[in-house]
Amino acid sequence: METLAADLATMIRTPLHDSHVRALDKAGTRRHLEAGDVLQEMGKHVEEFHYLISGEVEAIDPRTHDRYGDGATLGPGQFFGDISFLSGAKALLGARAVKDTELICVPRDDMLRLMSQIPEMSDIIITVFAARRRRLLESGEASLTIIGAEQSRDIRNMAAFASRNRIPFRSLTLGEHEAEALAHECSLGEAQPAVIFGKSEVVTDPTPRGLARRLGLDVDVSKEDDFDVLIVGGGPAGVAAGVYAGAEGMRALVIENHTIGGQAGTSSRIENYMGFPTGISGGDLCWRGEVQAMKFGTKFAVPRRAVAVEKRDDGVFCVTMDDGDIVCAKAIVVATGVQYRRLPIDRLEDFEGIGVYYAATEAEARFCAETEAVVIGGGNSAGQAAMYLSRTAKHVHILVRGTSLATSMSDYLLSRLEADPAITIHYRTELTGLHGDDALEKVTIRDKAAGQDWTVNSRAVFVMVGAAPNTDWLTGLVDLDDKGFVVTGDGGHETSHPGIFAVGDVRSGSVKRVASAVGEGSVVISKVWGHVHA
Repeated sequence: METLAADLATMIRTPLHDSHVRALDKAGTRRHLEAGDVLQEMGKHVEEFHYLISGEVEAIDPRTHDRYGDGATLGPGQFFGDISFLSGAKALLGARAVKDTELICVPRDDMLRLMSQIPEMSDIIITVFAARRRRLLESGEASLTIIGAEQSRDIRNMAAFASRNRIPFRSLTLGEHEAEALAHECSLGEAQPAVIFGKSEVVTDPTPRGLARRLGLDVDVSKEDDFDVLIVGGGPAGVAAGVYAGAEGMRALVIENHTIGGQAGTSSRIENYMGFPTGISGGDLCWRGEVQAMKFGTKFAVPRRAVAVEKRDDGVFCVTMDDGDIVCAKAIVVATGVQYRRLPIDRLEDFEGIGVYYAATEAEARFCAETEAVVIGGGNSAGQAAMYLSRTAKHVHILVRGTSLATSMSDYLLSRLEADPAITIHYRTELTGLHGDDALEKVTIRDKAAGQDWTVNSRAVFVMVGAAPNTDWLTGLVDLDDKGFVVTGDGGHETSHPGIFAVGDVRSGSVKRVASAVGEGSVVISKVWGHVHA
């Protein structure tokens, strides 16, 4: 496989140092495998770090059980695994010995401590792990197969969840020969919308939560002791807080209802974030932060939504989640951000996920091919979405209620939109109707200046207006302003309830910028530390 071949070249250039290997040997145990012995089973939790002293290891194709890829293997000086190791998730690929092999095996918790103590070794390992995950994502060859995203709203939601959470998968369309063959192999009969893990395992709970549990992405909080800090929300502010909490040695858990990255994670390109002169997607930026936080020991749980919070007699907060699980922590950082408002249009909910979307990432862009896309909103997120969608859509229409975008959108972005022949900005317009049977087919648009309606044949509408804070679960516990945003002290992040802090867009009066959110998430941990250790 190109992935392993490239990683082999990388490791030849930057191998682990002899001192690193000695540290591994001291922390772990040596193990001997004979040819054919399994080193790691696909779908099982990653519990050890495996470093090869001698011999040869191959990745196992999840569908054929033969050697994965184009024949590349790992040899002495290599190590097996990808970014799943940091989170303790389940392996997306298995591995076995090709011939007699000797390894150093280090338990995951011990290895994470070792990596925190030896940053040079950690850098080498994480670079390779992240590269492997990126190439798995790009290869189109993965242990997860999604069938029928074009036909099923539920399966389309699964594909979006997998894509935004960096879960490698391949997508098959109903009617394809391969989809029919796979359905037969899985005893599904005729091909139907489904999610398949490995060769023939049908995921019985085809929901984001069901997939997260199957892949080990969700922390079993029932087995966890009290955390030092619970960070509610996995956008830029929450992820930054997770990085700094972990770096300070705090036991931290980040929970996120949808996707690590939050609303910012749906931005296809952020060009004004310092340090990235050619721009970076919101998803990539937050994924890098997530990996960084996991390196320091911070845990992540997706999808998880907080619905209530109570305080024990000992001062510890206990947060109830939407599935009834309870997680307790000495402090809470509220980083739940905002969500786009639902438009008061008939049949909106009927088309959500099958024509109406609230994000414009690769997962949604694939459904814009050969159709006209409609983007509703006048902020930077709407502008970035329009630029991104113009690559695949026949044409992009931006609907703006006002007469100008000068005060709501960055000048550089507005200039690009106006110069792009594939994009048209319609001022003083609004969406008034959605039409279609099983999926969206066309929309009605009202030109308020002329007082006329017109229609667009569109299978994709992107709603990016309004900013409703996610704070219902905090009502009665902390002070909120008249719009539901969390009120904090002057220039600070303390709420009216000691031990609960707020950062990012959910905070009343915050600056709605990614850089500001990252800064707030970083700074707040010093105050959390003071509360936890008071």
